Amino acid sequence: MSLSKVVIIDYGSQVTQLIARRVREAGVYSEIHSCATDGARIAALRPSALILSGGPASVGEAGAPSLDPMLLELGVPILGICYGMQLLASHLGGQLARSLTREYGPAALRITAPCALWDGLDNQTASRVWMSHGDKVLTPPPDFTVTASTSTLDVAAMADENKKIYAVQFHPEVHHSVDGQQMLRNFLFGAAKLTPDWTMASFVERAIREAGERIGDRHVVCALSGGIDSTVVAVLLNRAIGKNLHCIFVDNGLLRHNEGEEVTRGLREHFDLNLDVVQAKDRFLTLLKGVEDPELKRKIIGRAFIEIFDEQASKLPHVDFLAQGTLYPDVIESISHKGPSAVIKSHHNVGGLPETMKLSLIEPLRELFKDEVRKVAAELDMPDAIVWRHPFPGPGLAIRILGEVTEERLRILRQADGIVQQELRDSGWYRKVWQGFAVLLPLKTVGVMGDHRTYEHVIALRIVDSVDAMTADWTRLPPEIIERMSGRIISEVKGVNRVVYDVSPKPPGTIEWE
Repeated sequence: MSLSKVVIIDYGSQVTQLIARRVREAGVYSEIHSCATDGARIAALRPSALILSGGPASVGEAGAPSLDPMLLELGVPILGICYGMQLLASHLGGQLARSLTREYGPAALRITAPCALWDGLDNQTASRVWMSHGDKVLTPPPDFTVTASTSTLDVAAMADENKKIYAVQFHPEVHHSVDGQQMLRNFLFGAAKLTPDWTMASFVERAIREAGERIGDRHVVCALSGGIDSTVVAVLLNRAIGKNLHCIFVDNGLLRHNEGEEVTRGLREHFDLNLDVVQAKDRFLTLLKGVEDPELKRKIIGRAFIEIFDEQASKLPHVDFLAQGTLYPDVIESISHKGPSAVIKSHHNVGGLPETMKLSLIEPLRELFKDEVRKVAAELDMPDAIVWRHPFPGPGLAIRILGEVTEERLRILRQADGIVQQELRDSGWYRKVWQGFAVLLPLKTVGVMGDHRTYEHVIALRIVDSVDAMTADWTRLPPEIIERMSGRIISEVKGVNRVVYDVSPKPPGTIEWE
C-alpha cells in the first residue's frame, strides 16, 4: 500500500520548506518540486494532494513562473498559498490587481463563509495570520466562494468545495499564523481525506525493503564519516544486504582533533560493519593548495572522495553502488529550481559529484530532514553519542577555513574548535544547541600580549539553534561561556589574538561560512 503523498510546487518562496515540514509534522509525507517541473512528471509521482507555494513574482509579468494546466486535471485536492492563490485565480477565470501597498506582516483574518480549512476554528474571533504580497485577487473565479477577508483585503481566502480547490493569501505555514497548522491539518485530513502514515518506523521498514530490492546480491560501498547521516545509512543497508556492504572511512586530513581515531573506534565498538580506513591527507591537501574559492574547494573535495571510492570499489567484487548520507536540505540547497530559487552552495555529495563517476548512487535518507534522521537513529537503537553528534560538513574544516587550506591554518582551527567543543560539553550546552564550531578568518588584527604588539589571526564562533538546518538563529549563550571560550582560545592557541561571535541568522547567512 502506497503512502499518502503531498507534492509541493515551489514558486520561489523563502518558506517553501516550512510547508513540507508542517505537512510531515502532521504525519503525511511531502516533497518539494520546482515550478519548472512539467505536469506529466508530477502526475507520475501519483500525488494525493498538491500545494502551490508562495513566491516573489507577479502573475503575468515577463518571466514569471506559471502553472501547468495538467496539474488542475489530476483530480486531487489543491491548496494555493499567496502566489499559488493568485495563479489559481488567474488560470480559473478570476481577476487580479496590484495592491496599493505591499502588505507584509500580521493581519486579522475574519471568516466570511464556511470552508473545510476553518473546521474547529472560532468563526466569531479574528485569527492572526501573516501576509506577504504585492498582488491580490480582485474577483474570484466562477464557482469559487470568498471564505475570508481582512481589513485591507476583500478576498483573503477562497474555495471551490466541489473541486476541492482552496486558496489563501496569507502563509499558514509560518508560526506567526496562529491557526496555520490547524488549517493545514484541515486541508490534509478534512478536505483531502489523507491518512497520517508517515512515521519513522514505517520509513525504516520501507527503506530496508526498497534497498534490498534495488541492490539484490550486488555490493555497495558506503561513504562513512562517523556522523549520524552516514552511520544511519550504513546501519540501514547493513540490515538490508549484510556483508555485501563495504564501509569506507576516508581520513582526508580535514577532520577535527582526534576525530579519525574516535570515529573508527566508535564504529567498530557499536556496529558489525565491514570497515576500511583510507589515509588520504596528503592527497587532499595537495589538491587544495592555493585554492581560495569556496565552491571550488567543495567540488575538489567531492571529486577526490568519489575517486577514492571508485578506487576502493575496484578492489572489491561486483560493486555497483555508492551509498551516502545525502539529506533533503542538501538536495534543496544544491539544485537550482530555475528562476525563483537559486543554488546556495554545492554540497560535496550532491552538486560536487563528477560526471565520470563509475558507481550508481544510493541515498536512503535523501527525503529526510536532519531531525527526522535522528528519529530514525533512535528507531534503530543507536547510541546517544551518535544520535546527538553535531553536524559536520563533508568538506570538513576546509570550509571553516576561509581562504587557502594549509597545515598551519588547520592546526590553529583544530585547537580552537577543540576548545569550543569541550566548553559546550562541560557547560551542558552541547545538547541544547544545533551546532557549534570555530571558523578561521582570512585576516589578522593588531593585539597586545604582555608588553608586546601582536599581529595574529581571528577566530569566529558560530553557535546556532535550528530544527532542520533550513533556517537557524544564533544561540544566546551565557556571556560567561563565551568569555571562557574566548579566553582559552587566545591563551592556548598560538597565532590567535582575537575572537568574535557570529550573530547572523539563516537566512540571510548560512550556518557554515563557506
